[in-house]
Amino acid sequence: MALESTIITHGMPYPQNLAMAHQVEADCRENKALPATIGLLDGEILVGMTETQLQALAASPSPMKLSRADLGFALAMGRSGGTTVSATMICAALAGISVFATGGIGGVHRGGEDSMDISADLNELARTPVTVVCAGAKAILDLPRTLEYLETRGVPVLGYQTDHLPAFWSAASPWRVPLRVESPQEIAAIMEARARLGLDGGMLVTNPIPAVDEIPFDAMKILVDQVLEEARLQKVDGKAVTPFLLSRLLTLSEGRSLTANIALVRNNVRLAAAIACARTGQAPIE
Repeated sequence: MALESTIITHGMPYPQNLAMAHQVEADCRENKALPATIGLLDGEILVGMTETQLQALAASPSPMKLSRADLGFALAMGRSGGTTVSATMICAALAGISVFATGGIGGVHRGGEDSMDISADLNELARTPVTVVCAGAKAILDLPRTLEYLETRGVPVLGYQTDHLPAFWSAASPWRVPLRVESPQEIAAIMEARARLGLDGGMLVTNPIPAVDEIPFDAMKILVDQVLEEARLQKVDGKAVTPFLLSRLLTLSEGRSLTANIALVRNNVRLAAAIACARTGQAPIE
């Protein structure tokens, strides 16, 4: 199963980022799947990074944040970087990997009906045959429009043992998911059925953060609304918005947002590992 690398290059400072990479790979192995962390070093796509490569990427002084639009440039220019959801999906599919665990997907940004600020993750889900396990989309996004966009693009959105869309730090939002599943085996069966039909694109599995680790949606909404207003007043825009919001949420939540982030990523890795094992139809690795 695939793991992304932007959590290494842009999610945490060194050496905490390297420790996190080790932790999620260990979680994967403990749940009987083989981790394949994906990233770029010096213009080479790596699918399943060695310890030396992980250390080099984690300590890289100026890594790129790589989406679909950036991959060709990074390869040609010999650059290093962490792969976002869309780039990780592309590389995973090229390597024949069909299951990928991340934290949360990108989505339609608030005001997206005017700005057209829509994450490349959503279009990638519609075109690349990889099942992405996530904790929903961050509450800083426009969640109902994100769901609507995914429906328009024909992307199945599955709620794992839930009827409501998880909101990253929160186990549930007010919005319902279209489809509910109860087990990794059901998810693997749906993947197989879609493959037999020849349907393009992947699936999105939304996996709620464990209740013990969550920040309830109503509490998080208060913080999100505050930092969005701060961003507006400070005229923060473009690619600077999301890092600004996440940094301010970390401060305002007194670190709880980072603790929740780590917990939900590990929870997603465990589910993705179970799906990968069910999908192969083989005995889990030892």
